[in-house]
Amino acid sequence: MRFPRSSGILLHPTSLPGPFGIGDLGEEARRFVDFLAASGQTLWQVLPLGPTGYGDSPYQCFSSIAGNPLLISLEMLTAPSRSRLGRADGIDEPLAHARRSETLQVEFERVIPWKMAAVERMAREAAVERAAFENFCETHAWWLDDFALFMALKGRNPSRIWTAWEPDIRSREPRAMAHWRSELREAIETQKFMQFVFFSQWRALRAYCGDRGIRIMGDLPIYAAHDSADVWANPEFFQLNADGSPKVVSGVPPDYFSATGQLWGNPIYAWDVLEERGFDWWLRRFRAVLDMVDLVRLDHFRGFEAYWEVPFPAETAEHGRWVKGPGSRLFRAAQAKLGELPLVAENLGVITPEVEAIRNEFGFPGMSILQFAFGNDPQASSFRPHNYPREIVAYTGTHDCDTTIGWWTGDGKGDSTRTAEDIRREREFARRYLNTDGEEMNWVMIRALLASVADTVLVPLQDVFGLGNEARMNLPATASGNWRWRFTGDMLTSDAAGRLRELVELYGRKPL
Repeated sequence: MRFPRSSGILLHPTSLPGPFGIGDLGEEARRFVDFLAASGQTLWQVLPLGPTGYGDSPYQCFSSIAGNPLLISLEMLTAPSRSRLGRADGIDEPLAHARRSETLQVEFERVIPWKMAAVERMAREAAVERAAFENFCETHAWWLDDFALFMALKGRNPSRIWTAWEPDIRSREPRAMAHWRSELREAIETQKFMQFVFFSQWRALRAYCGDRGIRIMGDLPIYAAHDSADVWANPEFFQLNADGSPKVVSGVPPDYFSATGQLWGNPIYAWDVLEERGFDWWLRRFRAVLDMVDLVRLDHFRGFEAYWEVPFPAETAEHGRWVKGPGSRLFRAAQAKLGELPLVAENLGVITPEVEAIRNEFGFPGMSILQFAFGNDPQASSFRPHNYPREIVAYTGTHDCDTTIGWWTGDGKGDSTRTAEDIRREREFARRYLNTDGEEMNWVMIRALLASVADTVLVPLQDVFGLGNEARMNLPATASGNWRWRFTGDMLTSDAAGRLRELVELYGRKPL
């Protein structure tokens, strides 16, 4: 699939400004879209939008289909519902705290309890067009029924993974399922209503983007979280023991970020079972995400050709093995059912000719990270703009990287396997390659990408602002303290928009 020459910004909605401690799908999201349009951008890339679980990571969600209720805009809900959020509810103090801390960080440990309480109460009391809600529930029943019950059960046992539930409901015995659907009827209805509100607000925001010429790039994680409705409701699709624990888990071998590899901990698919079913579970996932966005970054693309399998339990990802995945067969099945797939292959890491053969067979553009172009990465040469093909999506950095300024000025300790000498050589090469003294390195690298032949360029918003390590979104191989960065509304200046637009027009990425 050929992508038009364009550029855009990478920003997860949780990072948006606003008064409630975490970004949402409301007015500040629209203000950001207006900034994109004013700066000549035509793409907004987001991270996975699901309800986050372990470590607040959007790559470890309670569902691969559901939306994150934390992204619901309280201000966009009906005025009668908003007026009920008063001091008597015990919500006023946390909201006041959120207003005081609306800059720089999402304090998940404080935001989650009060915002979920607020959203749940509004969901119970808000006026709703019943026919629209019932139609939503019917249309999405294939995943919504299991998800709503799963979350209602989690509400009774918030600190317990589903494998620690009572054996009858853990194994989904019909009598137990019927009992808990009845016992938790109200909580299940609330969960469904929150999803109805999320998807309604998301559709409205996407329409706002479309009216301004902005396409949204979503993100589809390759794996499902173990503690998720996906695994609980479909255990046959995963390599699990009789008690639901995983036999093997996901990760990658030692790499740029960690000398002991990255142990993600997701259960590995039973690909033979999925293939016997015509990959129908995966096809529903593809269809669901493509109903929400215009194009999709397919996470850890190389895992479809071969994946790193680590015995469970293990403390690191060092002692795993490569196992063949479904390869082209999955994408042929998807293409036969869904037509041409607007997918971007995240082809980073240990990439083999077999991985690239699959990507080329379907015409999926790959990714290039400019931060990795000057060091010891095995793909470094291909990350240099003079080697780009046109069919590529080029980034200054991603959500897993430090910001450009953080990368350029930091000592590298704790964030990669580079030595001090590696970093010295890397910076010297970057200075010569980019013909720069290092001033405003963020804009030097933005310009280099926008001037390149790459059809698509995406820049984290942190790099537009020239922020340092304090604005990093995620440090791979760490379990906590990530996904917290936020910006303030006064950062979206006309000067920043004008500077971006000037480069977009100069290098032929002006919107049609």
